[in-house]
Amino acid sequence: MSSAIELIVDGYARLKDRQSLEELRMHRRRLAVDLKARTGFDCRWSIAQVEQDIAVIEAGLETLSSPADRGQLPSQPIRRFAARA
Repeated sequence: MSSAIELIVDGYARLKDRQSLEELRMHRRRLAVDLKARTGFDCRWSIAQVEQDIAVIEAGLETLSSPADRGQLPSQPIRRFAARA
């Protein structure tokens, strides 16, 4: 089953909306920094999830940078590269 972030990234990639993907990646990066700065809580699972989200977003950005993007929509949805926990 596709995760929510995979579906969102796939939609932005199909629309060739690089700006939205970059904003989404920046948001996730800020979230990761905030989670890593937390003390008194075990945020390892949340940090791992956010880092997986960033990997999915970067994969979506890669599809916009590839030669296959010229005039073609991605044939397959963006998939997460990291193993699911």
